[in-house]
Amino acid sequence: MKKTYALFAILLVAVMLLSACGTATNTTAPATSASTPKIKVGEVTDLGGVDDKSFNALGWKGVTDAEAQLGIDGKYLESNQQSDYSKNIQQMLSEKEDLIVTVGFLLGVDTATAAKANPNQKFAIIDYTYPDCYTGAVEGKDCGSSTDLANVRGLAFQTDQAAFLAGYLAAGMTKTGKVGTFGGIKIPTVTIFMKGYQAGVMYYNKKHNTSVQVLGWDDAKQDGLFTGNFNSTDDGKSFATSLVQEGADIIMPVAGPVGLGSAAYCQTSGKCLIIGVDTDWFVSSPDYASIELSSVQKKVDVAVFKTIQDVINGKFTGGTVTYTLADGGVDLAPFHNFDSQVPQSLKDEIAQAKADIISGAITVDGVLAGK
Repeated sequence: MKKTYALFAILLVAVMLLSACGTATNTTAPATSASTPKIKVGEVTDLGGVDDKSFNALGWKGVTDAEAQLGIDGKYLESNQQSDYSKNIQQMLSEKEDLIVTVGFLLGVDTATAAKANPNQKFAIIDYTYPDCYTGAVEGKDCGSSTDLANVRGLAFQTDQAAFLAGYLAAGMTKTGKVGTFGGIKIPTVTIFMKGYQAGVMYYNKKHNTSVQVLGWDDAKQDGLFTGNFNSTDDGKSFATSLVQEGADIIMPVAGPVGLGSAAYCQTSGKCLIIGVDTDWFVSSPDYASIELSSVQKKVDVAVFKTIQDVINGKFTGGTVTYTLADGGVDLAPFHNFDSQVPQSLKDEIAQAKADIISGAITVDGVLAGK
């Protein structure tokens, strides 16, 4: 009997040991899986907010696409005034984001200052590149850095190439012989659209021996119309009204949400058509589809998504990455509701101009110089 009890005790201990091993194995596997942290990406917006239907929104779309497709964690902080830029970047730093994405020209100095103080932190800035200092500029005040920054990727876009096609389209579609444009703030990432637009009109005039006029921008004088902000739709309405009174019937506002005021005026008055910028306005602002001829697309979302991919894959590098017509980073959007109204001959000429820009046969600067 004692032998039976002893044998039973041994078997019981063995079963308990096996059960314990099994339990340990089952709890260890999930712990290993959970120990792999997600990549964290934070966006600091420019003025206008994350729902500006422009580059802030596009940048955020790149982050949310990465959340859905790459499994990252994304967040944003909105800047309501310029003094928020540095504060929001510092908050992202304190939260140890793997990549901080800053949006726009106005964040150039604050991004560089933070990047130099935190050399192991990865940054990407939309519509800005380094070095950005010029003669007489004070680094950290007037400009961000006199050298390249190894931990900052500048995402640049040759939007003048796509705007060239928009100018050609406008010149081919105007009924008054005058087309217009205006900007939000006079900064390079705004005027580059206006420059390309004027060049496209000039190229059309040269090809067709016409004299379509551009109101709102003169590249030779570096002078044009600017609202001074990216927020006021009332300004967008008043600027469009003035351009129409001067004879323009197609307008390209380069001013973020301000341009929606112009779209509202064109729709209500029936006196003008709009060419959108940054996004395809037919998709982002469908309420104005009836007056949206096309849009100059700057595919910020694609650039941000690809940068996040590089962080995940260990391929992130600083320096400048420029997106062009050739790689599809910029483009002229479809004509949508106006597709049947754009003559096939004009479509063919725009396609040829696009091919010639890609090949280098024509350049924006060359056309503006009269070549």
